[in-house]
Amino acid sequence: MGMTNILISGASVAGPALAWWLRRYGFRPTVVERAPALRAGGYKVDIRGAALDVVDRMGLLEQVRRHDTGMRLARFVDAEGAQLATMDAQLFGGREGDDAEIMRGDLARILAAATDDVEYVFGDSIAAMTPIAEGVEVAFERGSRRTFDLVIGADGLHSNVRRLAFGPESSHLRHLGHHIAIFTVPAEFGVPRTELMHPAPGRTVGVYRTAGAQDAKTLFLFPSPQGGPDHRDVAGQKALLAEAFAGVGWQVPRLLDAMWDAPDFYLDSMSQVRMDRWSAGRIGLVGDAAYGASPASGQGTSLSLVGAYVLATSLATAGGDPAAGFADYERRMRPFVEANQQLAERNLKGMVLRSAAQIRFQVLMLRLMPHLPGRERMIRRVTEPIRKAATAITLPDAAAIAS
Repeated sequence: MGMTNILISGASVAGPALAWWLRRYGFRPTVVERAPALRAGGYKVDIRGAALDVVDRMGLLEQVRRHDTGMRLARFVDAEGAQLATMDAQLFGGREGDDAEIMRGDLARILAAATDDVEYVFGDSIAAMTPIAEGVEVAFERGSRRTFDLVIGADGLHSNVRRLAFGPESSHLRHLGHHIAIFTVPAEFGVPRTELMHPAPGRTVGVYRTAGAQDAKTLFLFPSPQGGPDHRDVAGQKALLAEAFAGVGWQVPRLLDAMWDAPDFYLDSMSQVRMDRWSAGRIGLVGDAAYGASPASGQGTSLSLVGAYVLATSLATAGGDPAAGFADYERRMRPFVEANQQLAERNLKGMVLRSAAQIRFQVLMLRLMPHLPGRERMIRRVTEPIRKAATAITLPDAAAIAS
């Protein structure tokens, strides 16, 4: 049973990372991406634990370090912009040691450049998949048809491959009760290398500028509405966000004014993907498409990088048997996935505070922390669960396969 020609749907992080490892192992991957070009937008993302090892094994760690966000400080402000408390940016992000933080768009460009020998098809998507003897016949939206040995969905939370092969996404998404919005705003809104956070009851707004950035990014978190627009209805999503944050102080009215011209507006539910299996025949899933942990986990990018490595390695060691490769991939990844998904609900409780009393208590604790005798112990309570989850896997040995 051959599995040389592999179609990957999605060119964000998991897709190009998987393509890199597949090429190293002698496969011929093709990446198809619905967008007309590489997606440049996105928020800053963390790379921790086992994911750092994967990036290092790819020889890309130095490039990732060069694109570090350089964030130094997190400042909490009230409705008038007055400072309430500050904390170190590393602690605010739950990072320690060698953990890296990079803009998602920068990471996507690094991975794409590292796979310049891989065929990328932009501006197209999979319309249908038909299992045939020893492969999958794929019909593309632009009309062409091709046959592949395997198809891998690396196409995110709203995965097209998952929908076609495993049924409606409603049976696989677990909503966490909140929505998130992210978009670019003019640099004047931010302070260089500083994360500005404004907590309001039930809603949180943040703005930051990374080192050397020519613009700023803003983030909104709020309880999920009943119903709401489709995830591709951008105008409806912007109207929803404007309504959800009407009356909130600080820079929010001006940020919402800037929203209408934002080139990279993103709004979606904070959801996780929960599935009993990540493959069906010769069709598999990786990254957010298979086990999205939600932005609240802080581990979506790391899961994608590790998942891509483990999937490619499992297929390479399967002796041409895709069922064996997919089974090994699931066996190795599922405990790691579960450990990282569990972070989301814990983190979300501190990201959106329900009442003014909770906000006052959080601000008080942040002010007192530098002066408390048990400060180091308190910091470990924040970082230890993240560190344990980020390292909760033993990576297979790529060197033995490549040789």
